[in-house]
Amino acid sequence: MPQIQPKEAVSINIRAKAKQRDLIDQAANRLGRSRSEFMLEAACREAEDVLLDQAFFSVDAGTFAKFQVLLDQPLPPTDKLRRLLKTKAPWEK
Repeated sequence: MPQIQPKEAVSINIRAKAKQRDLIDQAANRLGRSRSEFMLEAACREAEDVLLDQAFFSVDAGTFAKFQVLLDQPLPPTDKLRRLLKTKAPWEK
């Protein structure tokens, strides 16, 4: 297995208002992190959420046809599925 080489750190420069910087600093201090650590963690978390919430995926016709076949197949009956289907919803109790 090839080793992944660490990449050099790069700079990301942004401008912020003093009020925004102070808010970020306050939150970072509360978590015991530096401003940079806090901002990178928050930005990466938001970026992952945006990408994971993507509702539109572009695929070729063959891949889409295979996907539709999988969706159209019934689930195999299992004890867990039977229990789930018999369980009342919280608002029905």
